Amino acid sequence: MTDDPQQAPLLLERPGRHHVGRTPRGLVLLLHGGAEEDRARVTWSSRPWLRARLLARHVAPGLHRAGLDLWMLRYRQVGWNLGPGDPCPAPVRDARWALEEARRRYPRPRGVVLLGHSMGARTALAVADDPLVRGVVGMAPWFPLGEPVEPVRGKELVALHGREDSVTSYAETEALLQRAVGVASHVEMVDMGARGHTMMDGLTSWNATVRRQVLAMYLR
Repeated sequence: MTDDPQQAPLLLERPGRHHVGRTPRGLVLLLHGGAEEDRARVTWSSRPWLRARLLARHVAPGLHRAGLDLWMLRYRQVGWNLGPGDPCPAPVRDARWALEEARRRYPRPRGVVLLGHSMGARTALAVADDPLVRGVVGMAPWFPLGEPVEPVRGKELVALHGREDSVTSYAETEALLQRAVGVASHVEMVDMGARGHTMMDGLTSWNATVRRQVLAMYLR
């Protein structure tokens, strides 16, 4: 494997052993977190990747029983990395590749829900303008002030955030969702209480809420 993160292969992982058939009801694309600036390659031991895999292991069975496939995307680079000379943020480029893979693997895709943690939620919001996307569920999202909401026009946007999050801002998430009202077809803020950024505190509640919100996005 190359040490150059820009040349490293992208990985789509399908957690769990449940079979959802060749034409699942829909697809959930899980996007892990990262950092604002870090050009190192994402490895199997990267903490954001491990955290996403733990979440996937808990929520995959319920999604599969509902006929939804679940993919995890491992980015090439750890960071958002939007600096001089970068045409777009590193994970946004990778997420768009994953959506093209969805088109290729499912000739008649029935819609994708983007499930993102932290930087993954910002990535999900950025690529929500893809016609395949039904909506975004952001967990402890990184939604900086002024982040565009136009990509979710006519789609759904749900955010789950704990008030004890010291990494990303609950208030900034609220502010973005307020701006999304009238743009997105459905906007919802889920207060996860006195919980932090990693989602390890109250793990069972996070997992159940994520599963419920993703399924609701397909039922509405």
